[in-house]
Amino acid sequence: MAGLAGCGSTPENEFSGTSVDQLYADAREEASEGNFENAIKRYEKVEARATGTLMAQQAQLELAYAYYRTGERAQALAKIERFVRLHPTSPALDYAYYLQGLINFNDDLGLFGWLSKQDLSERDQQASRDAYESFRQLVERFPTSRYAPDARLRMNHIVNSLAAGEVHVARFYYRRGAYLAAANRAQTAVTEYRNSPAIEEALFIMARSYDRLAMPQLRDDAMRVLKTSFPQSAYLTQGDATIEKKWWKLW
Repeated sequence: MAGLAGCGSTPENEFSGTSVDQLYADAREEASEGNFENAIKRYEKVEARATGTLMAQQAQLELAYAYYRTGERAQALAKIERFVRLHPTSPALDYAYYLQGLINFNDDLGLFGWLSKQDLSERDQQASRDAYESFRQLVERFPTSRYAPDARLRMNHIVNSLAAGEVHVARFYYRRGAYLAAANRAQTAVTEYRNSPAIEEALFIMARSYDRLAMPQLRDDAMRVLKTSFPQSAYLTQGDATIEKKWWKLW
C-alpha cells in the first residue's frame, strides 16, 4: 500500500524540487528539441507557480505555441484569448495576435489537395476569417511589429482563398444548372474580394449565368466589367469550356 501511495503521488510531485527558473529553462530546452509534450508539463507548472509575473505571461504564450505544435488547437487558442484578455498592455501582445492568427490560418492544400480538387467550400472558412481578424488587429495596432510583414502576406492569401472558395461554389452551381445560385455566389466574390485574381472567373460565371437566366442587361454589365478589367482573359475566347473542364484534366 505504501508503494502504491508513493506511485500515485509521483505525478503531482514530479517537479516539487525544481525551482521556477529551472522549470522554465527546462521547458524551453524541451521545446527547442521538439519535445513539446514535455515542455507543456513544465510550462504549466511555471504558469501556476509564477502567477502575476512576466515569466508567467511568457510561459502562457510559449505554452500556447506548444499546444499548437502538438495539434491541440482549441487549448492553444484558449490560452491566447486568456492572455489577450488579462494582459491588454503587454509588450508581447503583437506576438499573441500573430500566434492566434497563425493557429487559425488555413494554409495551401498542397499537391494531393490540388490533384483531388478538394472542395474549398468544405474547408473551415470561419477559421480563415478568424485568422484574418487576428492579423488585422496586429497590423493595425502594431504596424512596425516584426510580425506585421508576414501577417500582411497571410492576409492577402486568406482573401484570395476566400474568394476562390466563393468562385468554386459558384462554378459548382453553374455546372449543375443552378444559375441563379451561381450568379449570387459569383456576385458575393466580386463584391467582397475586389482585388482577388478569382474575380476574373467570377465575372464570367455571372455573365454566363445571367445569359442562361435570360437577363441580358445583367449579362452585358458583367461581361463589360470582365473585358475592361481582364482584356486578355481566356474566358473571353474559351468560354464555357474553361468552366466545364473536368477535375482529372491535368493539361
